[in-house]
Amino acid sequence: MKKHNYSAGPCILPQEVFEKSAQAVLNFNNSGLSILEISHRSKDFVAVMEEARALVLELLDLEGKGYQALFLQGGASMEFLRVPYNLLKENGKASYLDTGTWAAGAIKEAKAFGETIVVASSKGENYNHIPKQYEIPADADYFHCTSNNTIFGTQMKDFPNTNIPIVCDMSSDIFSRQLDFSKFDLIYAGAQKNMGPAGVTLVAVKEEILGKTGRAIPNILNYQQHIDKESMYNTPAVFAVYTSLLTLQWLKNLGGIPGIEKINEAKAKLLYTEIDRNPLFIGTAVAEDRSTMNATFLLKDETQAAAFDKLWKDAGISGISGHRSVGGYRASMYNALPLESVQVLVDVMQEFEKTIS
Repeated sequence: MKKHNYSAGPCILPQEVFEKSAQAVLNFNNSGLSILEISHRSKDFVAVMEEARALVLELLDLEGKGYQALFLQGGASMEFLRVPYNLLKENGKASYLDTGTWAAGAIKEAKAFGETIVVASSKGENYNHIPKQYEIPADADYFHCTSNNTIFGTQMKDFPNTNIPIVCDMSSDIFSRQLDFSKFDLIYAGAQKNMGPAGVTLVAVKEEILGKTGRAIPNILNYQQHIDKESMYNTPAVFAVYTSLLTLQWLKNLGGIPGIEKINEAKAKLLYTEIDRNPLFIGTAVAEDRSTMNATFLLKDETQAAAFDKLWKDAGISGISGHRSVGGYRASMYNALPLESVQVLVDVMQEFEKTIS
């Protein structure tokens, strides 16, 4: 039976990426060696890293605009720490928007370095919306936000205009929709949603914002050090970078971000239309802030959960149980999830309605 993978991460990747990466595990570039055993300094892998970094900037339309793309390790959680280390000046202050669990994690790390201002938070409403009309201090060293919130199913549709650097955690919606990425001075994203397997983190940083903190930064945490060493200050996650390159190539062949955005909008519209139409379900996120990537919803009658769970499992659906913070269900519709899989879930929801009525 075909599986329909709605896992929030690590998540679904394109089938052709699985096939090519599997072949590389056996024999990379007809070298007779596995991608898992080649030197990261070898000519073949250096070419992979160079192409991956260049393709990131091409897809984000950041080529020639002063940005550097890096493939690092430690997940987005490491960037919670690395961002203030590199941007928060001694005796300075940072500003953060609190929209969910991961934003709160970033705030906690920043507080260890200096004054950290939370400009707005939706925590009091269990993060069911994105705060609006907040003020960003003009003298802050940077403003940090999280573009998409996997647990609570919300997504920022607009970003503030400010003269201070904007940092954005795009872990769960990078490469999924068109934005003016040059509006952001630093973007970071764990690969395991829209780009590759767990184990590598993408950073795109405008180089001119670095080196201004007055703080001694340990080399492993210093963005400039990683730029100077071309993402090879330490041994990179070779397989994860290679698989990310394959995914970026797949995306480019689909028409890049404009091409995948149309597909993602169609998937989200199909599922949200059913959530709103079906009397047995209710969405958890405020409608105007609903995430295109992660649809969160509940059964109006939780006593029906066992019957609904059996139906979606029997249909080959995997990974839609909601996070414990919200409960219910979470359908993660990342780039590689086909529209056909969303239709299967919608069909199950409609079948469930018929069985109940």
